[in-house]
Amino acid sequence: MKTKRLFLVTLLCLLMSVSSYADGRMIPVEKLPDAAKTFVAANFPGKKMIYAERDGGRYEVRLDDGTEIEFYRNGEWDKVDCYMLPVPAALVPEAIKQYVKANFPDAVINKIDKERYGYEIELSNNLELKFNKQGMLMQIDH
Repeated sequence: MKTKRLFLVTLLCLLMSVSSYADGRMIPVEKLPDAAKTFVAANFPGKKMIYAERDGGRYEVRLDDGTEIEFYRNGEWDKVDCYMLPVPAALVPEAIKQYVKANFPDAVINKIDKERYGYEIELSNNLELKFNKQGMLMQIDH
């Protein structure tokens, strides 16, 4: 009797854990929205998508150089993290590029994240900068 009860409890726990991960699962790269595939091809030419995951209404992709990109349900990018490599310049608003160039000439932008208020970027010197939608600096985090 105890064995059956233990088996049922184990089975129930297993089923609950599988259902909780049903949304955060790997998917074939081909299943990404067309806009996401186009974004990668245009901004990361020659890079291969090696991993794609769907989590709720969002997607996460990893490229063969380690870059991670998050997309909204419609395939629009939300966050690009290139780690030690620079983010493609086309993704950074001009005002932010100019600010970084003028104030941190030896640093490159490794990460950019769209936020409600504007953008959050991370520099190669480990500074995090927050900009409003007009590209004006709001905050620097060390």
